[in-house]
Amino acid sequence: MGENYMNTQQKALYIKVNPTDNVAIVVNSNGLPAGSQFEDGVTLIEHIPQGHKVALVDIPKDSEIIRYGEIIGYAVKDIKQGSWIDESLVTLPKAPPLETLPLATRKAPKLEPLEGYTFEGYRNKDGSVGTKNMLGITTSVHCVAGVVDYVVNIIEKELLPQYPNVDGVVGLNHLYGCGVAINAPAAIVPIRTIHNIALNPNFGGEIMVIGLGCEKLQPQRLLEGTVDTYPIELKDATIMSLQDERHVGFEAMIKEILETAKQHLEKLNRRKRETCPVSDLVVGGQCGGSDAFSGVTANPAVGFAADLLVRAGATFMFSEVTEVRDAIHLLTPRAETVEVGKRLLEEMKWYDDYLDMGQTDRSANPSPGNKKGGLANVVEKALGSIAKSGSSNIVEVLSPGQRPTKKGLIYAATPASDFVCGTQQLASGITVQLFTTGRGTPYGLKAVPVIKLATRTDLANRWFDLIDIDTGTIATGKETIEQVGWRIFHEILDVASGRKQTWSDKWGLYNQLSVFNPAPVT
Repeated sequence: MGENYMNTQQKALYIKVNPTDNVAIVVNSNGLPAGSQFEDGVTLIEHIPQGHKVALVDIPKDSEIIRYGEIIGYAVKDIKQGSWIDESLVTLPKAPPLETLPLATRKAPKLEPLEGYTFEGYRNKDGSVGTKNMLGITTSVHCVAGVVDYVVNIIEKELLPQYPNVDGVVGLNHLYGCGVAINAPAAIVPIRTIHNIALNPNFGGEIMVIGLGCEKLQPQRLLEGTVDTYPIELKDATIMSLQDERHVGFEAMIKEILETAKQHLEKLNRRKRETCPVSDLVVGGQCGGSDAFSGVTANPAVGFAADLLVRAGATFMFSEVTEVRDAIHLLTPRAETVEVGKRLLEEMKWYDDYLDMGQTDRSANPSPGNKKGGLANVVEKALGSIAKSGSSNIVEVLSPGQRPTKKGLIYAATPASDFVCGTQQLASGITVQLFTTGRGTPYGLKAVPVIKLATRTDLANRWFDLIDIDTGTIATGKETIEQVGWRIFHEILDVASGRKQTWSDKWGLYNQLSVFNPAPVT
């Protein structure tokens, strides 16, 4: 990190992550003008925006550009010391080959157990613990989404006041269910996902399914799930079909749905929060609207909090295949076993093939906003993204929508899209999500509280009523990664216990579910 970085407004400051780096990112708000000089003598020869890279030395054409101690690309032309290195000056290197990566070669770090921490949660019959007490209405096909939305509106206005212990109702709508190749091998992903979403601990085991009647994904098949899910017994669920002949008119459908909802609400209303060990938490980590600060402030702080959760016996999962792929060589040594390492490679290979089939590649990531925030390419983005995983060894790897069978650090394979990743993590059983952002996004999940963390203080101040935690204090030297990590840990416990409300929950800002469907649409 640049020297004497406390007074960011008075001094030209940069962050250099690794001693071998030949670039650094500008810390100062609004960037720095040409002629600005850092304390090590590097002088800018042009204006460089906040978060963007400055060349610390002369970099000849085709030479390595190094950040995080890793090659993020090669120079398109000769780059002089003090120059602005934007994405146009960096060529994308090849992705790490999967065949030669070391597996499970790093010994697990010695992390002392973290004891004595608890939260107030809703314990379910299956032993899982929710952080919310929600009625989830599962749908078997998108055709019924309008009806479900109509019913949810009535439940919120007319029924919920009668059930004060119920936090809310959510229609689990999606775009799947019909007009699809229901028996295609890849159909296991959306079917497994929708099935497992209904089992999220925040829904209390109350399964309510609304179908149309003629869809390919019949409710019975949805409850049965896939070969790698636990089937839901019909006796434990209620199913309604809108095409049932006993429904004469729209109002008849609505009346039955509301009567059924009341049965589930009565059961949910009897649930009470109780003191639970932190080991009952399942926390997800995700990036959205990332910038060059993500990998040095918010994500490392989340990684430290992830280590605290693992030390306390909890589960922390990170995801986003395309934002892991170029840093996979740093993760495979951290697999707890060779088998876990091979599973990491399987998920990377599956996604490589998926992108090839679509005649695209990993260069489609990052987004224009990511680049505006200083990220040159997906390699730089991935190196910052994996910081969310902390330092623990990876104990399990999940395919999209699978539920974990172990506690600890877990890799849950998902696309990088915010909405899809969030939906897939919901299916994998998260009950709290940490969402880091450098550019800013109002993203939220209705079923699960989302704690949003800003990578920069500028963003946290500007979006003061949308951002829950400012991690930009790390860049300015006001706090350490460890201090912010502990703040995140305590925030998780407060939010999980219902003692504190996230901004997205306060405003009711929620994204629609976006189930990942790699199978053909017919």
